[in-house]
Amino acid sequence: MGKTDRHPRWTLAVVCAAVFMLLLDLTVVAVALGDLQRDFDADLADLQWVVDAYTLPLAALLLTAATLGDRIGRRRIFAAGLVLFTLGSLLCALAWSALSLDAFRAFQGVGAALLFATAVPLIGAAFPEPRKRAGAIGVFGATLTGATAVGPLVGGALVDGPGWRWIFLINVPIGVAALVVTWLRLTESRPENPRRADWPGTALLTAGLFALLLGLIRGHADGWSSTRIVALFVVAGVLLVAFVVRQATAEQPMMDLSLFRSSMFTGAAISVFTISAVLIGATTYLSLYFLNTLGYTPFEAGLRFLPLTVASFVAAPLAAQLSHRVSPRLAIGGTVLVAAVGMALMTGLDGDSAWTALIPGFVVAGLGMGAQGAVVTQASLNAVEPARAGMATGVVNTLRQLGVAVGVAVWGAVFQARVTDEMTSRLDGSRELADAVGAGAGLQVLSAVPVQARGLVEAAVREAGAAGIARLMLLGAIAAAVVGVAVVLFVRVPRPVPEVVHEEETVSA
Repeated sequence: MGKTDRHPRWTLAVVCAAVFMLLLDLTVVAVALGDLQRDFDADLADLQWVVDAYTLPLAALLLTAATLGDRIGRRRIFAAGLVLFTLGSLLCALAWSALSLDAFRAFQGVGAALLFATAVPLIGAAFPEPRKRAGAIGVFGATLTGATAVGPLVGGALVDGPGWRWIFLINVPIGVAALVVTWLRLTESRPENPRRADWPGTALLTAGLFALLLGLIRGHADGWSSTRIVALFVVAGVLLVAFVVRQATAEQPMMDLSLFRSSMFTGAAISVFTISAVLIGATTYLSLYFLNTLGYTPFEAGLRFLPLTVASFVAAPLAAQLSHRVSPRLAIGGTVLVAAVGMALMTGLDGDSAWTALIPGFVVAGLGMGAQGAVVTQASLNAVEPARAGMATGVVNTLRQLGVAVGVAVWGAVFQARVTDEMTSRLDGSRELADAVGAGAGLQVLSAVPVQARGLVEAAVREAGAAGIARLMLLGAIAAAVVGVAVVLFVRVPRPVPEVVHEEETVSA
């Protein structure tokens, strides 16, 4: 058991600052993709890994990092996370190629996992009194929403100003300051009976996810039926099945599969994964559309995400206040269905569409995304007994990050195939040009086209880019609608469980 925290407000401030940084780095890179593409001569796969190299370790290591915090000390693990994240940010700013940037992003992601996993347990230990703890968790939740909301705008301002390297350099002074505060003000805490780390489970999950994402990202370029891609999917399947078997048989697994016996927890977990995959995962390609097809600057592109992010920010506190008046299955399923409607409103793009055609869909989808973030955590906690509250929250957060990683990879394959096909059909089989546009180059290809043909090619690029985004939104709307209806129909509300969660029972963020 940890000592009483003498500086609870310092703990809350430094934890919120650290988590703000790590979540900002999920979305801040989106508006820098065009500059990264030009500076490093990067293809679409390279750009996908800029996102997934960060989210993969963040998702795969989150539960293990929480366990390490319980055994070694949450303050120590949090401090280690700050060191790794800050150093990783500095290395990202110094990257000299797409491959080096992807490698440093993975390093950053390891630090982010240590930070995210210990954030809520540190707050719980600092605020043992339930009423004050609830207020602190509310501030933490607002930080999560705020980081997501301002990411594209902050990224755009930095990329248009001092340059894309500053989206990483800005983390360095903040990280150093947070590390000093952690060392001087935070109190160590750990539960009385910590769990053991499940290293075999961690290795199986990480390797399986890497093989899956690599297969999805390389599938279009190498051919979906090629030996390499088929082998990657087979390896991924074997490793992920082995992970499930390990979790079902281990004495102290990293992921308690019995949580999924609760239909309400399962509904909450699947809905989180779905929204992260279909909506947040799609923002990478919306950014490329704004930057390389519509020709906006990074800051202008960031501004155009405001209808989505502001709607999400507004919806979150309202949903939190109203959620107790609605059945959890209707609240969870309803928010996913609202997001599905929003995505459906964005399926009508064509080559003549202005970005304003996306505003209604952005607003509606943002309302669904923000409301879901508010109701799903409470629903997942209500679905389990207090002793497993930490594990439940950790699993939900793992699936949230995993959804982003898988969504970026899947949507990349869909976007590239649709854009390439559209370009090929409009330019009578010009495969090389079609592949370049499919890889996200957009109107950048005009520099390699004869002047007399640029009007025709520009029209084709705009049509192809719009077709790619429309296809993403259509498939995303269908997936979200299916999940939303399934949650409403099949989730059953469990009996109420006590709401008080003691500090030693909190295992994970």
